Amino acid sequence: MFSNEEVVSVFLGLSHAQAASPRPEVAAQTALSKIKRALPAEDARRIDSLLGAMTSASTHGGDAPDPAVMLTLAEAVNCGHVLDIRYQSGKGIPSRRTIHPYGLIAHSRRWYLIAFDTDTQEERTFRVDRIRTARSVPGSFTAPQKLDLESRLLDLFASAKYRWQVQLRVRGSEEQIRAQLPRSVARLERLDSTGEDDQPWHRVEIHAERLDWIPPVIAALGCEVLIDHPDELRDLVRAAAARMLHAAGDDGSHPGNRTSTRARSSA
Repeated sequence: MFSNEEVVSVFLGLSHAQAASPRPEVAAQTALSKIKRALPAEDARRIDSLLGAMTSASTHGGDAPDPAVMLTLAEAVNCGHVLDIRYQSGKGIPSRRTIHPYGLIAHSRRWYLIAFDTDTQEERTFRVDRIRTARSVPGSFTAPQKLDLESRLLDLFASAKYRWQVQLRVRGSEEQIRAQLPRSVARLERLDSTGEDDQPWHRVEIHAERLDWIPPVIAALGCEVLIDHPDELRDLVRAAAARMLHAAGDDGSHPGNRTSTRARSSA
């Protein structure tokens, strides 16, 4: 009653629900087994390839990728096939890439593909739901050995090419900094020097499309922060600090302060 692609969609939906649940349901497990037994041998093999290639770094179940694309990607990851993909960026710009895919991983409710882009000669990530088509082309490759997909994905997120490259120096523990700037957002390097309270200094590098969210994060860190780059961030922090001083009435312009001053003068 179902086409092969529809069966794969149902199977993937149940698989995702199982992976996201802390206590997998027996009924769902039974349904998965029945579906798999009813599939043609070739489709069952492809699903095995898919499940073998999938890595869950966190709960998934957000934007659903095309099941046919997922199957093609999984086969390429498992077999070392070179792929030709048509991709659409977050800004809606289409492109065509030749890639060496070696990781399928779920993170923050989305699926990502880690691959080597042969055109740019760089390793990068692709959101799977933005891959419009994927097909194998002649050629093969050898994937990196002993690759920690979750760590690599977070590193690629933090080093992605965006408009701004922010450099800070922060005096505090790694745990304190990571509470506001997780590994997917910032790269962290401990410096040799320590502060007066023996807290270490860290160099923090952030790649961002916008700067407006960074001043509140700096305030939330609750420790000493020095801005090395860019000057535009310094301007935003000064403006935010002026607004905070005004809200507290410490700039002399607060109505309550003016009233108090007049009262004292009259007395």
